[in-house]
Amino acid sequence: MDMPLPDDTVLARRAAIVAGLAATLPADAVISDPREVLAYECDALSAYRCPPLAVLLPRSTAEVSAALAFLHRERVPVVPRGAGTSLAGGSLPTADSVLVSLARMNRVLDCGLADRFIRVEAGRTNLSVTGAVEGQGFFYAPDPSSQLACAIGGNIAMNAGGAHCLKYGVTTNNLLGVTLVLMDGAVVELGGHAPDAAGLDLLGVVCGSEGQLGIVTEATLRLCPKPEGARPILIGFASNEVAGACVADIIRAGILPVAIEFMDRPCIEACEAFAHAGYPDCEALLIVEVEGGGAEIAAQLAQVRAIAETHRPLALRESQSEAESAGIWLGRKAAFGAMGQLGDYMCLDGVIPVSALAPVLGRIGAMSRDFGLRVANVFHAGDGNLHPLILYDANKPGDLETCEAFGAAILKLCVEAGGCLTGEHGVGVEKRDLMAVQFGPADLEAQMRVKDVFDPDWLLNPAKVFPLAASAGRRSGAKAARS
Repeated sequence: MDMPLPDDTVLARRAAIVAGLAATLPADAVISDPREVLAYECDALSAYRCPPLAVLLPRSTAEVSAALAFLHRERVPVVPRGAGTSLAGGSLPTADSVLVSLARMNRVLDCGLADRFIRVEAGRTNLSVTGAVEGQGFFYAPDPSSQLACAIGGNIAMNAGGAHCLKYGVTTNNLLGVTLVLMDGAVVELGGHAPDAAGLDLLGVVCGSEGQLGIVTEATLRLCPKPEGARPILIGFASNEVAGACVADIIRAGILPVAIEFMDRPCIEACEAFAHAGYPDCEALLIVEVEGGGAEIAAQLAQVRAIAETHRPLALRESQSEAESAGIWLGRKAAFGAMGQLGDYMCLDGVIPVSALAPVLGRIGAMSRDFGLRVANVFHAGDGNLHPLILYDANKPGDLETCEAFGAAILKLCVEAGGCLTGEHGVGVEKRDLMAVQFGPADLEAQMRVKDVFDPDWLLNPAKVFPLAASAGRRSGAKAARS
């Protein structure tokens, strides 16, 4: 059945907005052709799609500021977008919104190696930040699996982590300052390249705020000196629960590996078929990497091996060369692409105490049988950041809904176990209506009042983070107050 055409009022409103944007920005910075905006209708949570009213491709903070000032005057919602790799629908547009993509803003603006900082535009990819300084012996620590593609602005919005966050922390621990454009076009500077900044820690409020408070256009990031060396050990186990117990024992012993990564059988088999990494035949696999000098590495690996052996591992492989290290990491780095070979999947992101790994993994296995959908587990085990991948068939009626219900049950389990709804993917649209599982009415009200201060008209990144009814009511209330 044909979709009804927009009425004349809507078409005229759209035309006026596009004309105003064309007068504000260079001609090649505005995309309004309905066929061309389809490229931006979804992010990596591709089960949900909605083309925006228009797409902007600014080249500077000044252009972002000018565009937001115009859109604020016209009361048009705005959706910020980095590289579109959000797995929580963080940059999913609404039909009445203008999407602001920072893809063209990818320059290095300043670099102070003596003070261990680099300042970049927010559209620069995560991996290319390290690429700019690795020749001088430095690197940028947060390393999401999508680091080849994901943008720094999106990393800040979602407080992204990665495999090495156990030792180096997530984005907020490596962020020194930002340039933030507010919805009315005002430009503010938070933090800087000094170790600490005076006044309220508004930088900590902005990091992880998912585009609800403003658009980050530039960021000052902390650089780390490259370690003298690093080596992983690969350990195979007879069950997920035993692998989880081993992780808890490693952390309890006071060892601080740079990474502890977990993969279960479905993921191991998919990665092996895809990347041919030579992984052992087992139910669960840990990759534990330590770093430092030669003697330090050897001592830490001996401790890890001793703990692992108390859990009767099926396989132990300690890397002896860079080539062996690359082989151990090969499958893990390819995990999400490998799982895509099996079909459609939804990647979750929840956090639990490390001590709860074994029982929670057991519960997830039981839920998989109850919901009738396979689940693969691959995640950052050292800090309890789970990433269950639920396999479903997008072409099978009801399968997506079952997948969503299964995902909600897993996230509720994370909260029940003493954890939280998200570790690094954010809330987006995926978890917005689960926020009430973790937060009471007073907690949610306090968070929404922060947004009231930065974005009183509730125009930034609409229909995200907060329960849909609450955010819709806030926006309607702001509109009524203006009338």
